[in-house]
Amino acid sequence: MRRSLLISVVSALSFGALALGAADGFAQNPAKSQIQPFVPPRAPLSEAQKADLKRVSDYLNTIKSVQGRFTQIAADGRTAQGTFYLRKPGRIRFEYDRPNPILIVADGSSVGVSNSQLKTTDRYPLINSPLRLLLSESIDLTTDRRITEVKKETGVLSFTARETAGPARGSITLILADSGQLELRQWEVVDAQGAHTTIALNNVRQDANIPANLFVIQELSPFKRNN
Repeated sequence: MRRSLLISVVSALSFGALALGAADGFAQNPAKSQIQPFVPPRAPLSEAQKADLKRVSDYLNTIKSVQGRFTQIAADGRTAQGTFYLRKPGRIRFEYDRPNPILIVADGSSVGVSNSQLKTTDRYPLINSPLRLLLSESIDLTTDRRITEVKKETGVLSFTARETAGPARGSITLILADSGQLELRQWEVVDAQGAHTTIALNNVRQDANIPANLFVIQELSPFKRNN
């Protein structure tokens, strides 16, 4: 796998993610994934940084319907893999390979975290998830007050959003390969305790025919009505 490229929040997904805390961390402590308003940047962004954010915004706005594979690396070094599906606006599915029992689905208004082993489904507003950044149809990072850092290195462009108060304290960083054209490869989340979670993407491809039923949140709890 190429050099790592990005942080997640849900703590599963993303901006946040893609964000994403990590999917694993989200399932264990969903309160950490409820994003409060980000504080203003500590220093104004330069014109060059704004130009880079404009490039990223334009690129993310071209992503409409894609699928691929992901690898999640938790703070303790554990790894998990799976398949993801994304369709704008507001829909994404993170399907973990067995034996991981977690399934994360955003249906346009809510994020559902299901555990097939415990037979539970927890729901959270999509607006409180970092995922909304990747799932919005029109993104303009140049005016996003959450952005605190933009870095450009050889072949890599990344930016960071940071929260210093509330249950979602921490940061999320999106990293893109930059070889003339941008390509989202990875995101990373650092929580309030300093724990890192990374989600790396691979084999990503455009797919206009992703079935709509993949983005339906299924209620697993026997005490709640199924969708």
